[in-house]
Amino acid sequence: MNSSSTAEERGTVETSDVIVIGAGFAGLTAARELSRSGHRTILLEAKDRIAGRTHLAEHLGRDLELGGTWVHWTQPFVWAAMGRYGIKALPGPEFTQASWTVNGQRHQGTAESLLELLDGPNRMLLAAARRYFPLPWSPLDNPDVADIDELTLSEAIDRLDLPEDQRQLLRSFWTLNFNGKLDQAAYSQALRWCAVASGDWKLMFEACASFKIDGGTRRLAEAILADSTAELRLNQVVCSIKQDDKGVLVTTVAGKQYTARQLILALPLSVLNHIDIQPPLSRGKKEAAARGQAGLGAKLWIRVQGRQERFVAFGPETAALNFVQAEYIDHDTTTLVCFGPDAGAVDLTDAAAAQRHLDAIVPGLKVLDVAGHDWVADEYARSTWPMHYTGYLTRSLAELQRPEGRIRLAGSDFANGWGGFIDGAIESGFDAAREAASALGNDARSPFQAPVVV
Repeated sequence: MNSSSTAEERGTVETSDVIVIGAGFAGLTAARELSRSGHRTILLEAKDRIAGRTHLAEHLGRDLELGGTWVHWTQPFVWAAMGRYGIKALPGPEFTQASWTVNGQRHQGTAESLLELLDGPNRMLLAAARRYFPLPWSPLDNPDVADIDELTLSEAIDRLDLPEDQRQLLRSFWTLNFNGKLDQAAYSQALRWCAVASGDWKLMFEACASFKIDGGTRRLAEAILADSTAELRLNQVVCSIKQDDKGVLVTTVAGKQYTARQLILALPLSVLNHIDIQPPLSRGKKEAAARGQAGLGAKLWIRVQGRQERFVAFGPETAALNFVQAEYIDHDTTTLVCFGPDAGAVDLTDAAAAQRHLDAIVPGLKVLDVAGHDWVADEYARSTWPMHYTGYLTRSLAELQRPEGRIRLAGSDFANGWGGFIDGAIESGFDAAREAASALGNDARSPFQAPVVV
């Protein structure tokens, strides 16, 4: 790299052993592990807060999780982290009533009857989970996955030749799970998800919506940060990263520069191509980032009038909101959490539009107010929880996990186990920190020289 002045000469540089970009659960974990091992670590976050695609904030008169929420005892990394800090899990509500819309007709029953309707179709759909993923925590060591990795979940469901009402209900169920459309969603992701839950679809679904973190996701994120000696820098929007055989140089849009021996890029997959990285990331990484993930839907909180029964409701897979559940029941209002497959179809600020969407799935409720966060429009997320497109395991994951010089990726998008969950983010943060620490150990035998400015 040729330049007439180094970063140090410009007087605006901070030097450390390692830079972690992104203070979600992957970045927080990596920064904690590295800093507690004695490596000076700087943690850069573009937002004015930590915790990534989780966000506990006050809306509608209570603290609401606008992003990721759920944890489970089958998820070892997040469960261990909660135990480390003495944070308990809170069980979610037990639902009594259910409704579902198929063939244009709305049906009602108990929550248990809805699970029974889904049981047979899901058993058929996921019967091969352990066959294709006998080692579910090592997704790249299951060679038969190549046989089904290009198959969409839509195709896999339609191949079951189910009665039309069961087919429609199953499609809506998996539209909820993917928080996106099924025509490019990977069947392998559904099988992988079930396999990591011991091949039991009910246990898999339980992991999605049964336990919350006491005090919310923010409490766990803050506990990890407090257990770290990493230096957090908020509102640091990174615009470029340059690496050479001497180190890495990070520059923010405000002109601040940071140098280090190693760098962990703990950002969502869909964000990677929006940073100028030189030399460029590999073609495989860039193509995977350009394609992104299938989780492009919406999460909307709605407060309605009256004390409602504890219910869940499925609408058609194409509905703006295809799933609704009564989450918080107060004396004279009820707060609903709702999901839909297309963020562009849901205005998170429009109560009148929410009323129309709700009328289509659970008629008779009066909307008072709404709240939410558009993660797809968020330039630092560009997706909701990561659910893979076809071909991700065989064409992308190994390459995304491969270090690129001094740069390593971390995040739930790149996890081996519970990809798409907080657990996967923590797992990936551990892996990236271990590899970066090893590389730092190798670097220690040669004097550090900051890379020069291009």
